[in-house]
Amino acid sequence: MTEKRVNSNRIATRIDELSYCSEPTAGGVTRLSFTKEFQMAQKLVEQWMNEAGMTVRRDDLNNLIGRYEGKNPHAPVILIGSHLDTVIEGGKYDGMSGIVAGIEIVAVLHNSGIVLENPIEVIAFCDEEGVRFHSTFLGSKAIAGTLTEEELQVVDENGISIASAIRNIGLNPLNYKNAARDSKDVLAYLELHIEQGPVLEEEGVACGVVTGIAGASRYSFRIEGFAGHAGTVPVALRKDALAGTSELILEIERLAKEYAPIVATVGKLTVNPGSSNVIPGEVIGTLDIRDTNEQRKNEVLKQIFQSCEEICTRRGLQCHFDKVMEAAPILCSDSIISVIESAIQKNNMRVIRLISGAGHDAMAMADLTKIGMIFVRCTKGISHHPDEHAIPADLGLGAEVLLDTVLQLTKNETIVKEKI
Repeated sequence: MTEKRVNSNRIATRIDELSYCSEPTAGGVTRLSFTKEFQMAQKLVEQWMNEAGMTVRRDDLNNLIGRYEGKNPHAPVILIGSHLDTVIEGGKYDGMSGIVAGIEIVAVLHNSGIVLENPIEVIAFCDEEGVRFHSTFLGSKAIAGTLTEEELQVVDENGISIASAIRNIGLNPLNYKNAARDSKDVLAYLELHIEQGPVLEEEGVACGVVTGIAGASRYSFRIEGFAGHAGTVPVALRKDALAGTSELILEIERLAKEYAPIVATVGKLTVNPGSSNVIPGEVIGTLDIRDTNEQRKNEVLKQIFQSCEEICTRRGLQCHFDKVMEAAPILCSDSIISVIESAIQKNNMRVIRLISGAGHDAMAMADLTKIGMIFVRCTKGISHHPDEHAIPADLGLGAEVLLDTVLQLTKNETIVKEKI
């Protein structure tokens, strides 16, 4: 067995401590960006970063950054990060695992007196979830240099803009561009995260390597029929919009299974007129479809649209789709994937490759540098829920893989830069 260097219990204990930096809720963790709860969490993280031998600063978008200096301060830095904000009544491992694991591996280096050629920076991003302002990746986009001034004018439900929230914690929102990093100064970005899905648990493996983050297409759709009396219109003569929608949903499910690992979800339906004794005359719904392969995603969408037309023609219905969001897929660096796989094998695990269907700060950081992601098994794949859980041993193994990845990246900096 490989000798373990990280302290799994310390990782788990610190994640527990961060969970108390939360609004008082019925359950779970609620910590929104630019709030007093968020600042409490930042103070804890800053303390741990200092204890791990890092110098700590806040940038102009309120990202907390700890730096462990390298032998060559001018060498490109390895960035490690995740987000410190949560959804409402969410879990305590989403985001926090990556921050705490990053601090832990720096602590291992510092306590062992090891200084690498490249500096390491651990980043606790200010807002990934987008719950408060419905604008995701604020912190990572600022560091990547893709945040716009227009985005700072977005307001929360209380009418407070992002710019005002930044000002309220003592920062000048006009300085947001100062957070941007130069790509030539960055070697790579790494992120450890709980899987938020059931694959690793099903495979019986503690952690895996992410090959890419799925692109997403999101549509609203409307299927129109004709409302009528539930007791007087024969079923054969109905134009039931809900029955047609149900057939479409089953076809979407069939296509998603056929073209796996693509995922497709009809997550919301509004049935009108919505009465128990009236045949549904209209259904308004949403379609979310995700894949790392754009060609495959577009082919499935084409078949969904064709199926909808066929179903509606046969049933005497009308259908209409409107695109409401399009996000391109992000692929992880092949060379960093190889390094992570080597680190997984070194820690006596078989390699499992995974696609992330959820968004992560790595998506924004891909505009700055090449990215790599490590997923850690979570119980039953549950996430964004108070029952979200990862066992300390798995978190520890993930951190070991992260540490070995960093050691290999800094050792092979020239090769990595050429390959990525």
